[in-house]
Amino acid sequence: MLTIFHNPRCSKSRQTLALIEENKAPVTIVEYLKTPLNKNEIQSLLTQLSKEPIEMMRTKETEFTEQNLKGANNEQLIEAMINTPKLIERPIVSDGTKAIIGRPPENVLSLLK
Repeated sequence: MLTIFHNPRCSKSRQTLALIEENKAPVTIVEYLKTPLNKNEIQSLLTQLSKEPIEMMRTKETEFTEQNLKGANNEQLIEAMINTPKLIERPIVSDGTKAIIGRPPENVLSLLK
């Protein structure tokens, strides 16, 4: 079972979800802007992605600059993602063990094998 952390307003997120559905993979959709992730969920995704918090963030968002996050430590970045879910890169797809950022959407195909 896959889980997609999805923003339906994002074209890459929609394309990634379409790829999952085309491959008939069972999927749970989490609209993370409506249901924000908590600290444990973010840390779990970071582990599954094998990435640092900054690599899971949308650093070009206005909120990133407004919150003075450039140079912030990992704890501050995780807190920013909890408090401002818009800063989380999208989409993220997880199989519970491994996660992929769907940019480009074809990245998700590695989880469907």
